[in-house]
Amino acid sequence: MLRVRLKADGRLMEVLPDGSQRPISFADGPTPAPTNGASRSDNGRFLDAAYARNVRGQTGLTQTAFAAQIGVPVETVRNWEQGKRSPRGPARALLKVIEGAPAAAFAVLGGKR
Repeated sequence: MLRVRLKADGRLMEVLPDGSQRPISFADGPTPAPTNGASRSDNGRFLDAAYARNVRGQTGLTQTAFAAQIGVPVETVRNWEQGKRSPRGPARALLKVIEGAPAAAFAVLGGKR
């Protein structure tokens, strides 16, 4: 059984048998389906929300500052992180670029990081 803890900054951590924790990477492979009866689309929305929170959390920016950096309304970032909406297409691609090279992404976007 996989034990998971959601940190206050939005990071997902796996709780190991010895009580220590390690970050969960979405590159680790398939993630387990939720056991609370949520549907597949709910699980996908949960993963998208966690992904958006993790990317923003890695930058150290607030939702407002992150939204300003990428040129979207703060409500969009909030909706992504709360699972109300999922980043799709160009927004998902931008999050992947920010995840891999935040300084370069913000430099191209005109941010002052």
